[in-house]
Parts: sequence; C-alpha cells; structure tokens
Amino acid sequence: MNVSGKTALVTGAGRGIGKGCALELARHGADLIINDRPGSPDLSSTADEIRALSRTCHAFEGDVFSREGCERLVAQALGAVDHIDIFISNPAYSRRFPFLEFPADEFERTLQGTLASGFHMSQLVARQMVERGEGGKIVFISSVQAEMPIADCCAYGAAKAGLNHFMRSIAVELAEHRINVNAIEPGWIDTPGEHVTFTDEEFKREGERLPWGRVGQPSEIGKAATFLSSDAAEYITGSVLAVDGCFRYKDCRSEFSE
Repeated sequence: MNVSGKTALVTGAGRGIGKGCALELARHGADLIINDRPGSPDLSSTADEIRALSRTCHAFEGDVFSREGCERLVAQALGAVDHIDIFISNPAYSRRFPFLEFPADEFERTLQGTLASGFHMSQLVARQMVERGEGGKIVFISSVQAEMPIADCCAYGAAKAGLNHFMRSIAVELAEHRINVNAIEPGWIDTPGEHVTFTDEEFKREGERLPWGRVGQPSEIGKAATFLSSDAAEYITGSVLAVDGCFRYKDCRSEFSE
C-alpha cells in the first residue's frame, strides 16, 4: 500500500469519507491536494492533520458541481504541483424524498453533483495523466445504493449506478494509457452527514443490527482507496470494490443466526 512519492487529489475531502481517504493516502506516503466546497469549515483543519503526518498538502475551496469549478480546481492543483498521480473522486449530493414528491430540481442537482461532476473532474485529470505518459490511478467513491433500491433515494441510487457504469467505460478507454480506474461502494459509514439523518441512538441501534455489528469508519474506505491507488493494485481496473461489512446482504441471514 506504499504510495510514497505520489501526489493525490481528493475532492470533498473536508470531512467524512473524503477526509478518510486523504488521511490514509498521507499515512502511506502521498502528498495531497484536497478540495471542499466554498466556505467549508473543515478544509483547513484537514490540511493541518495531513501536514502533521509530515506530508505536503495544498487545500483549495471550489465548487466541483460545475464544469467551470472543476477547471478552476485542476488549474489550481497543477499550479501548485507538477502533476497528479492519483485522483479520488468523492463529490456527492443526496436528498431523500418519496418518488412521487421528489422535486425536479433536487433530482437534477443530485445527478449533477454525483455523476456529472465525476465526469468533469476525471476527464480533466486524466488528460494530464495521458499527456504525462506515466499512467495513473482514478478511484470513484460510489455507494451500495448503486445496487440496492432504497426508498426515498431514487436520484442518489441512479446517480451512483450511472457512476459505476461510467467508471467501467472509461477504464476500457484508459487501459492503453496504463491508468487504472476503479470504484468503491461504501456501505453505512459513520460520517457527519449521516448524523443529520439519524439520531445517535438510531445510529447505534441500527449499526449493531448489521452483519458486522457496527457501521463502517471513513478510514476503512480510505484504506481501500489507498490500496487501489498503490502498485499492489496494478492489475485491477474496471472493478467495483464493496467496503460495506456485508450491508448489501443484511436481510439475507437466517432468523436463527440473529
């Protein structure tokens, strides 16, 4: 899992899964460029944690939900470093509504923030990887919801399913350039956003009911992202890695095993 001498760009890295990925990459030797939304209260503290690991870190606020914002971020990144070896695509937007009441603008924003932003950022980063000619690693943070139809989440599930297919498509195209492209499907992860939806009591109770007996941690997604970004995963591309503690199969157990 050694990524020493590599430079990684992580979007949505202020907190949660993005932060977990950035910190694990830093722990395994990478220098970081991290991004979060404009006005993020978390970005600078995450950068400080990375620097405390004796790694270089550049932090840029920016809206990666638009093409212009993505272009600005990549230009800032390449103005600060010579090249980007690793790209972790972690932007997402999710709101829960019943299908019959789902606001059209929220549906479109979910697709824009979760799927289209992945296209814009990965295209811009991949172009410089191809131009440099030394390969690279691209990892998309998807979700088990790409496979599981969950009520009130039709937009998010559709966006993540589209992201998985998009990942496989570009993996085929970028293989000749030795750019590995993969995705991670987190299950239920202990992030600040989840605590907005669920109370601490609900979080603890429902987590204990999962097959692994708890929810996952951002660092566990970060370790998977670091593996896929390392030379240890050189022959893995076009794959989806579920890191979910068996969340996808939580309802498949025998009643006698509970």
